[in-house]
Amino acid sequence: MPRPPVRAVVVSALSAGALLAAPACSVSWPDRAASAGPASPAAPSGRTRAPAAAPTLTEAQARSALITEADLGEPWVATEGFATWRDTMLKASTDSAECRRLLDAVYAEDLFGPDAQTRASTGLDDTWDGAQLRYRIVAHRPEDVDATLAWLGSLPDECGQFSATARGGQLDVEVSEAEMPQVGDARQGLRIVLRGVSDSDEAPTLTLHLAAVRVGDDAITVTNGGLADVPADATWTAVELGAQRLEEVQKRGRQDV
Repeated sequence: MPRPPVRAVVVSALSAGALLAAPACSVSWPDRAASAGPASPAAPSGRTRAPAAAPTLTEAQARSALITEADLGEPWVATEGFATWRDTMLKASTDSAECRRLLDAVYAEDLFGPDAQTRASTGLDDTWDGAQLRYRIVAHRPEDVDATLAWLGSLPDECGQFSATARGGQLDVEVSEAEMPQVGDARQGLRIVLRGVSDSDEAPTLTLHLAAVRVGDDAITVTNGGLADVPADATWTAVELGAQRLEEVQKRGRQDV
């Protein structure tokens, strides 16, 4: 499978915390694409909590397997907080239970449910295009991870196009399958586009790449989204390099790192 073309690196004059402004429109969409936020969004409700899977890595090992801004290169930097589009566009509801489950899981960064245990996570911001990438390493039962991957794979048919209601207004949502590097034991990628509905032609569009990979008894999740261009090469690199790095750490076992 061909790898997406690597984007040319441009040094941005923007500060690490600045992201692109969203165009003004007749509904209350966000004025800016990022702001600091100390707390993660709440996890979706209504699920029965099961015992957590036994972790295969120590916390130090999991942290050593994370990707960094150095892996993606300029203009990626350590994040300064959650993007405001998370609350104004991604925190949305719809009539379809399956499509609502997808929106809830992506917003809460909780693809595998409350019984999955996050071992390490990081966030990176693209100071050129205003994208934000979130990366997690999760301990979970392989059969449950595979079941989630199968569910994600069904969503382009189940939720290919639907309408949703967010804080900023109405949204048209499209879900399609995304190419993934052949890494790990199982994998699934989605491309989610949320377009604001407005009387004008200036309503914002949020593009989100979602990727999940099982690597042995662990899994990684990647979300890469923004209101402007969201380069596929960054998502591809995070998945490919992250899975390879996690495999290497797993081989070293539980020794201190």
